[in-house]
Amino acid sequence: MGTAYTPGLTVSARTVIAKTRRLPIKGKVLVEVGDEVQPADAVARAELPGDIETQRLAEALGVEPSELTNKLRVKEGDTVEENQLLAEARFFFGLFRSSARATTSGKVDFFSAVTGHLGIRKAPTPVEVNAYVSGRIKEVLPEEGVVVETTGAMVQGIFGVGPERTGRIMVAAKSPGEALRPGDVPPDCKGAVLVGGSGTDMETLRVAADRGAVGLVIGGMADAVLTEYLGRRIGVAVTGNEKVPLTVILTEGFGHMPMANRTFELFTRLSARECSLSGATQIRAGVQRPEVIAPIKFGEGEEVGQAASGGGLLEEGTPVRVIRVPYFGQLGEVVELPAELQEMESGTRVRVLKARLAGGEVVTVPRANVEIIET
Repeated sequence: MGTAYTPGLTVSARTVIAKTRRLPIKGKVLVEVGDEVQPADAVARAELPGDIETQRLAEALGVEPSELTNKLRVKEGDTVEENQLLAEARFFFGLFRSSARATTSGKVDFFSAVTGHLGIRKAPTPVEVNAYVSGRIKEVLPEEGVVVETTGAMVQGIFGVGPERTGRIMVAAKSPGEALRPGDVPPDCKGAVLVGGSGTDMETLRVAADRGAVGLVIGGMADAVLTEYLGRRIGVAVTGNEKVPLTVILTEGFGHMPMANRTFELFTRLSARECSLSGATQIRAGVQRPEVIAPIKFGEGEEVGQAASGGGLLEEGTPVRVIRVPYFGQLGEVVELPAELQEMESGTRVRVLKARLAGGEVVTVPRANVEIIET
């Protein structure tokens, strides 16, 4: 078996995109099928139960738990305010008193006559899920969320960090092989998603953040720069919740890597268009790619086409990117496609390929651990 098919990253000027937006717990869906939505529109809402703060009433009053019942001033289900009287005890014909007051506001959740403890549940925390992209509601998931469908351009990356954001696309590099420097950051980039070329440095990230940019899409980035940006080393399992000023997406891998020509050309055509982006990356079970989505207004332009991707025939000479550790993000070229199955460290037997990495090293990896790239 000399050839095989392997999927790649989606890079499409126009395709149909469906995004599932789901609450972490059951709640209420706020929209209906067919509704048009914008990225910031709330589509579902729920309330996370507040924490319970336990108050040791018996100890506070200096009485036995069994003596508390007739000393309580509240009952289960009552709403209380901070510093409100919860229980009071009197001694020596009322000459001495001891009391316990609420240390937080909330609702009385329980009282135990065995322990003398009373629990106050704090106010619930509202949780909303927004649409993320402009589009139409394709499906409602009762009590859970919705599926938003849109038509537009989509670019997936190999790795990203940072949460979902929206902004306008602004190409800051002159070519896909040009590294982005502080002087390349436009002074008027507030709310922009900057598109760079082959790499950048920490100073450029600071300048972009200071000028109000919300995202950066670039071919590659040195691991050391990414570590400094995050303030810590990051694994490659799941990302997307980092508290960073810019959501960063790498389209090619780690190191100095020019952005693929077709990707850079697409962003150039999309310049000034509004987009949604997410740095969320998961490369194990349930693969999730960082992405940029630029919706097209309904009724605008030509008919919808199929997504273009980096998929194709895997054969000797094919340029590939490794998408699993220990060679995650490295580029190479297929030099051999052994026909027989080979046993991995895990004990499983899989089809493999041999690839010569950019540094000259020839490695053997499962075929499922690579994707075809286009330059």
